Order: sequence, then structure tokens, then C-alpha cells
Amino acid sequence: MTTRLQQQDASPPHPVTETTPLFVAKRKNSTLSSGGSDTSSESRRLSLFLFLEAKTPSGLHYETFTIVLILLSVITFILGSLFLPQYNINSSIAYKCNSLCDAIWFGNYSDNALQGLGIGATSIVEICIVGIFTIEYILRLYTADLIHVKYRGFMGRIRFLFSFFSIVDLASTIPFYVDSFLLPNTDLAASNFLRMFRLLRMMKVEGRYDLALGMIDDVFYEQRGVLGTALFVGITVWGVLSSFFYLAERKNMDMIYCGGSSDDVCQNGVLDTSLCSVDKFGLVDCTDAGCPNGNDGQEICWNVYQSIVLSSFWTLMELFGEFPLVDQHSMWGKVLGTITAVFACAVFALPVGIFASGFEAQISRRRKEKKKEVKSPITVMEGSGGVVDEGDETEWEITEVVGGISTLRGTVYNFLRLRNTASAKLFEVLMNVLIVFSSILFMLSTMNLSTKWQLLVRWFQFACVIVFTCEYLLFMYSAGENPKFRGRGLLLYAASFYRAVDLVSILPYWLTFLSWLFVGGSLTPGSVFLLFRFMRFEKYTKAFTSFDDVLRDNLDVLVMTGFSALLLWIFFGSLLYLTERDSLDKEMANYYKTVPHSMWITLLNLSGECPLAHYSGLGKIILGIIGVFATAIFGVPIGLLGAGFEELVTESENDASSGEANVVSTTPLSAATGAGLQKTCYQFVNGIGSKAAVRFELSIYALIVATVTIGVVQTVPGHENSFSWLECLAVAVFTIEYVLRLIGCGADPKYSAMSFKRIRYVLSFYSVIDLLAIVPFYVAMAMPHSWVDRHDEYFRMLRLIRLLKLDKYIPSITLVDDVVRLKRKVLTVSCFAALTLWLIFAGLMYIAEYQDYLTEIDPLPLYGCVDGCTMSVRFSDYFNSFPLTGINLTGDFPMVEYGGMGRVVLFFIVIAAVGVTSIPSGVIASGFAEIVQSQTKKEPTAKDSAAGDDWIDIRFRELEGQSPPSSSFGPTVDRLQFAVKQYLDGSFDEITGTIFRTPISIMGRLFFMLLIVSNIVAVVLESIPQIDIYVGNDEGNVFDRFEKWSVIFFTVGEWRINTQYEIAINV
Repeated sequence: MTTRLQQQDASPPHPVTETTPLFVAKRKNSTLSSGGSDTSSESRRLSLFLFLEAKTPSGLHYETFTIVLILLSVITFILGSLFLPQYNINSSIAYKCNSLCDAIWFGNYSDNALQGLGIGATSIVEICIVGIFTIEYILRLYTADLIHVKYRGFMGRIRFLFSFFSIVDLASTIPFYVDSFLLPNTDLAASNFLRMFRLLRMMKVEGRYDLALGMIDDVFYEQRGVLGTALFVGITVWGVLSSFFYLAERKNMDMIYCGGSSDDVCQNGVLDTSLCSVDKFGLVDCTDAGCPNGNDGQEICWNVYQSIVLSSFWTLMELFGEFPLVDQHSMWGKVLGTITAVFACAVFALPVGIFASGFEAQISRRRKEKKKEVKSPITVMEGSGGVVDEGDETEWEITEVVGGISTLRGTVYNFLRLRNTASAKLFEVLMNVLIVFSSILFMLSTMNLSTKWQLLVRWFQFACVIVFTCEYLLFMYSAGENPKFRGRGLLLYAASFYRAVDLVSILPYWLTFLSWLFVGGSLTPGSVFLLFRFMRFEKYTKAFTSFDDVLRDNLDVLVMTGFSALLLWIFFGSLLYLTERDSLDKEMANYYKTVPHSMWITLLNLSGECPLAHYSGLGKIILGIIGVFATAIFGVPIGLLGAGFEELVTESENDASSGEANVVSTTPLSAATGAGLQKTCYQFVNGIGSKAAVRFELSIYALIVATVTIGVVQTVPGHENSFSWLECLAVAVFTIEYVLRLIGCGADPKYSAMSFKRIRYVLSFYSVIDLLAIVPFYVAMAMPHSWVDRHDEYFRMLRLIRLLKLDKYIPSITLVDDVVRLKRKVLTVSCFAALTLWLIFAGLMYIAEYQDYLTEIDPLPLYGCVDGCTMSVRFSDYFNSFPLTGINLTGDFPMVEYGGMGRVVLFFIVIAAVGVTSIPSGVIASGFAEIVQSQTKKEPTAKDSAAGDDWIDIRFRELEGQSPPSSSFGPTVDRLQFAVKQYLDGSFDEITGTIFRTPISIMGRLFFMLLIVSNIVAVVLESIPQIDIYVGNDEGNVFDRFEKWSVIFFTVGEWRINTQYEIAINV
């Protein structure tokens, strides 16, 4: 694919216009070979330029050195936040760095060992890094004209100052000089954050990211039109919903939040908000609840939906799919939340979806171009779904004897790999059974078993590890039988996928076993790695080995997008650390007390989660930016891995070759067989043959919906027996329907050719649903005080199953079966990968948290815990860890109170596992869409109609080229109508293909656009209590007068302009 950045490379070495807004033209657009004098000065400048651009060996070493400096600068900033006692009160490490340590590394305090310099808080590391980068920037400015001719001369150097990387360099150095020499006695802690800009310097590395950057740039360039429209629609939905949420929740006492005080009584979850009061302006007073406003009138408590401005943040969270205040909404707030979740989120997600689809199109285009290129020699692994290098071992595909079977090594080699004898096949089955057995033993070992059972489990586990170790040693011993695995080749063999899995699964166990034997401790941390042996089943699915092909195909894009995601993570993590560490909300301050703590929450934010909510004003703006823009970039590497894996597996399994979906073809209902009563009953219950049959079928629809609704209503306390008469009527009708279906099943083409027709029908899917919907009612009636009657509330829920009865009339549930069969091979592979990762990460999360007695948790999920609950309670055994990890693998993180090791494991879950485990749901969704589209194909009603056209669009298109009818009021009205049409829509010039507007039309459009925007701003400002108090809430205030004049202008303004326009035409 040729990107616009690459097209610039082909341009001649003269000034060109940059089409990529952020990045300067590449180095080929330089003047190294044009117009330069051959003087020693120019030669030195050229040598210096080549050195800075890493075009020489010494330049490459310097480039590596600058990367180390950048990483050192960022790491010292991140680690420096750990040594601030004012934010890490309960941390012992906060006091470990003395004055000399701070002077060398971090520069947190102005009174460290460098205070004699009189330049404020700084460090030796920072001084050295800034000095080196300052000298480098001066040299780059000196040689700027060698980058591009547009940087020649004084004005060229000024132009260079505003280039992307120049701004990055200045932003990462100038704040140091401002802090040190202009404002040495001030605490500009935020300026230290600008060190993060130095990470962007790493993007200068010679050409490694040009292709990926070009692809991202091309996506925005190609989709700019539709992205603009989608953004406008999204912003409109956001604004409208923010206004509605403001109206619904501004008087809701449960939405009161006291974030202006650090007193314990004012903290969220402690304050009794029912004792607060709200005045007519919307200001909150919680004096009676023990949290009074400040003496200076400072507002301590407020409703989080106090104004449209505040409402917009919470609405934005809900548009992202996050509902942090779900349990505090009023009834109308819940209705709006439901509408938001069902409809608005999809609209608001359009920009991200458009960017993702555009990026996917770029990747697909790039893959097609790669297929046209000449490929290096490769070996295709039969059934592997991909390609491997010739040096890779394909031991599970060996079909011929290797080496000599007369030697012990040759016999072992072919026994382990060829598996063409009964004993070899039995050995393979035995090893597979042991893999499952050892994993179950680990799971049981995490439970609170008696000493006898624990000892038995440990001995069985030890025996399994002995067998696995012997098998591994036999594999390594016999590998030399293959010539390519002799000598150094043995190391390559040891690093192959299956041998690496074997080693990872047994080595940690032996290390912990030795530690337990000589020092003591637990075998559990080493035993968890036995779960990795599930990857040995890879030989049957080829799931994980396909990732190698995905990584190689998309390596450059993954590197760039992954690097961009890393930059965003560190950048926003550091920024939120600075904005939230001083929060009076103790919970918020605790989560952002250091940069590492902040990066943990920011990682969840970038993955689309928002577990915290009560941010400062700047924090809310930053979080909004993260949600709108950053998540799209951060999600590209994850989505790319998932999409590439799905595409590779789909191609390898050749699902597409099966043609259309394997939908079960059914005989039309009217094609009943037989005669007499059976046929009559069959046609009647299926709405065939008479109006009475149609009405009966419609009544079944209505009763299904009604009984399901009643079942929901009866779950509300006090309404347990409401509408019971209708339930009795429905059961009677459903019983009659079932009897008629049972009689008529003999005429059903599905059963007519079978023996035992009625028995087969009774055991069928729909018959079971019908029986579950009516049998419990009769059982409870026949035995009033039976077990069924005592558990009536549970059996009432079976009424909801009646919804499945609608599937007979509107097929939907049965489509799932078609989807599974259509995508069965892809689902098999992807579900294996997802299940394997689930099993492994559940074990890792258990090991990380089962002894975490320090991280306290919200006691909502008690798990038998009453007081002092910690993460060790949640992860008390593997079976508790398994469902919690499953929730995390879906991309949801309802809990964030994890220890250090738990966060490390969750990092890998976010980065890699979520993309893989989401593949099955994506495959099912795409398969469902394929089947529905294949079954609902319709011819367009007009030959030129476009996708999404409604009736008005189609009819309007049919009128193109036709003259409008004359008005019955005469030609004057016709001319006026044409003038209005021309004023509103302009005149289309068929020659140039442009729309022409008169100056009056342009001015009118701008005026009304400004009036619309002003009205929106006025509504927003009027919702802010402080402004409302200042203006006055009396009738006839400035907002009311502005609204009246706006209505007048909207009503008669266009008429007046049209009249003037008509007069101008007549003149």
C-alpha cells in the first residue's frame, strides 16, 4: 500500500506542502545532494547532520544513548512519585530516599543536596539530560536546512521551531529553565510532567514507524468526511441526553456528593444525603447531615447533576457504556439510562467504529498487496492454518520414520512423534488424561481440604510432575536423531513451542519443591504452572501457533500502535496523577497517590472501563479525551491481534468454502400431510386455513407477552398475586394449544414420516418449552402445600421461557444453532484459546491474590466475610478466582482493589487475553449477521436507491428531473417559493458541480447558526446555579428576553430575508 507519507518520498528535493499534519517530511526530502558547497564547513555540517540522524555508526550509538536517557528520565519521574510522604502516608518506602538520593535521581525537594545551586527542586539526572538535549536541539537547529529546503534561512529556522519534533524537544527542555532560573522559588510540579513528551522523541528512530504512522494518517484522511458527520451526531446525542439527565436528576437527593471536604462524615457512602436540602437554584446544604458549607461560602456538597455542564460528564460516561452511579438514579434516570444503553451508545460509538473499520480496510489492503509479492521459501504445515519457517519442528505432522529404529534414541524419537502403534497412541491418550488430571489436582489443592486429602492430592500431583519431567527429558534426548536438532540446533528445539510449554509447566514446580524441601513454604505457586500444559492440546487446534503468523504479518503496525498505546498510557497516567493526587475525596486520592497507582486506573480507562467517577474538573476533561480519542488508538493493537487471529483461523479452516449458511430448511407450514382431525388441528394452531386460526395464533402472541409482563410485575413486593386471573386464563389457553398441537403433530411434515410421532413431539424442543410453561401451575394446584408450591416464586420465573415460544413464529433462537454450525471450526479454535487463557489466568490471579491480606475490599460480595475483608477472601481458592477472572477477560473490571502482582497479571489480561477471549462472541455476531442478511435479502424499491434510504428518500429521487407543479395561488407565489428554495439550499451549478449561494443567503445562514449556538450556550449557562443567581431567577431576566427574541427571529427572520431577496431580484 502506498500511503501519502510514502508518496512524499517520491517527490523531488524542493519545498513541498505537508499533507500529514503532525509529522515533517521524511529525510529523503533533504538537500544533501543539491546546491551544497564542497567546503569544509559544509562537510562538517553534513557529518553532524548524519550523526544526529543516526546515519553513521557513531550516530547509531548516540541514538541508543538518547533512548536510554529518555527512558531514564521517564522512569525517574514515575518512581519519584513513590518517595513523596505527603501522598504516601502509610508507605514505608516513601521515607527511604534521603537528601542525596533525591538530589541524584528525582529532584522532589528544593532542600536536597543541590540546594546550594539556588535553582529550586532538581536532580543531577535531570540536569544532565536537559543539558544533552539542549545541545542536541541547538545542533539540530543549526543543520535544519539539511532536513528540508523549507527550513533554510532565518524564516526557515522559525518554521522549524513549529515542526512537530521541535515542539516535542522544546516542551521537554524549556520548563526546566523556567523552573530553575525564572521561577526558582515556586513549586511547579506540573512542569515535571512535561518530561513525558520526551517519549515522543523515540518516534524519530529512523523510519521504523513511518508505515504505521502513514496508515493511521490515511485512515483519518480517508474517513474525514464521515468522521466529521459521526462526531456531529455523537455530540448532538451527548448534548440532548445531558439536558434530559439534568432535568431527571437535579432534585435527586441520592446524587448529592460532598467532594469539597476531607472530613470523614462528608465522604461518599458515609453521609446521609436524605438530611440535605436543595434551594430553588439547585444549591445543596448538608448542614443537618453534619457537613456544612465553608465559612467563606465555599460549596462543600453538590448534586452531581446540578447543571448541564456537570451532567455532561456523567452522560459521557454512560455513552461509553459505563454506569458508575447506576444504583443512585431516580426512576426517570433509569429510563434514560436504558435508552442510552440500548440506542445512544451505538450512535455515540460511531466515530470509534468508523476509525476501526477504516484501519481494518487499510490492513486488508496491505495483506492483499503482500500476497502479490514474492515470498521467501516456507513450509506449509498441513492443517496448521498458517506457515512456519523451515527450521520449525512439525513433530505432530511427522508421517515417516526418522533415523534408525534399531537404536534406542531412534526408537524413542519415532515413538514420541510418529504415534503409529497402539502403544504410542495409548501413551498419547495417557498424557492427555494426566494433563487434565494434574490441573484438577491443582484446583483441589487450593481448597481448604483436610490434611489427609491435601497430602493425597500433593502425592498425586508429584507423580504427575515426575511423568511430565520424564517425557520432557525423553523428547530432549531423542531430538538429536533429527540432524537439524544436533549441536546448536538442540537449543532451537528447546525453544520450540511445545518444549517451551513443557519446561514452563515443570521447572517452577521443581524450584518451589526444592525451596519447600530445604527452606519450607508452599508448593502452590509452582503448581499453578501445570495449567500451562493445556497448551499441549494446541496440536489438535493450532490456535496459539497461529499467533506467530499474525504477529509477523502485522509486526510493524503492532509495534507502532503498541508504542503509541504505551505513550498514551504513561502520558495520561502521569497527567491524572497530577490532577487527582490532591483530591479531597480520600478514595480518589488513594488511587492516584503515585504514578504507578495512577497508571493502573488509567490502564482500565484506556481499555474502556471507568471504575472511578468523582474526578476534579481537569480530571473529567482528561477522562473525556481518553474516552473519545485515546481508547480508539489504545484498542488498535488488541483489536488487531483479535481480528488477525480470527481471519487466519477462518482462512485456514476454509469455513467460507462451505457456501451459504447451513440453515435447516423447513417445509412450509401449509404443506400439512394427512386428513381429518389431525390436519385440522395442525392448521388451526399454526394460523392456516381460516380467519379463526389467524386470530387464535395472534391471541397466543398477545398472551405470551402479557404473561411474561405479569411475571415481571409479580416480582415487585406487594404485587405477588396481581393479575392472577389472567395467568389462569393464559394457562388454560396454552393447555388447549398444547393438546391441539399434540393431536395435530401427525399432520406435521416434520413428524409424519416417523414412527412414535407423538412421543417424538413430546420430547421436542418446543414441546418441552410448552410443558415447562404450564405443568408447574397444575402441580401447585393439585398439591397445595407441596415442594413445588413452597417454591412458587422460582417456578414463576419459568413463565419467562414462554418467550421462546415466539421462536416458532419469528425465528431467532434457532438461528443460534445455524450460526454455531456455520462458524463451528472457527469457534472451536477460538473457544479453545479463550478457555485455555481463562484457566491459566484464573490460576495466576489466585496465586497473586490468595495471600493478599492488606488490600481491603468493599464488603458487598461477602463470601462469608463480615469484617476486615481483603482480596484473600475473594480469591480464597481457584474456584472463586475462576468466575472473577472470567469477568475480567470480558473486558469488565468491577473491582480495582488488587495488589501489585494482581495488577501485573491483569495488565497482561488487558493487553493480550481480552482480544482473544472476545473472538468467539465476535464470530457469533458476524455469523448471526450473515445468516439474517442471507434470509432477508430484498430487491431495492428503486434502481438508484442507496443503503439506508427510507420511503421519502426513494420517492424524492424518483422526482429528479421533473418540473414542480405550478402553485394554485399564481406565479408570484411560485417565484417566492423558488426564492425560498434558493435561499435555503442554494443553486446547484451542473457545470462545476458546486452549490452557489448569494451573500444574503450566506449571512443569513451564519446568523441563524450563531443564534442556534447562542441558544444552546444560554440554556447551559442558565442551568449553572451560580450564574442563575447572578442573573436572577425572576421572570423577564436576560435569559428569558434572549429566548423571546430568538423565537421571534426563528419565526419571522427567514421571511424578512426572503422578502428582501425577492425585492433585490425585482430591482
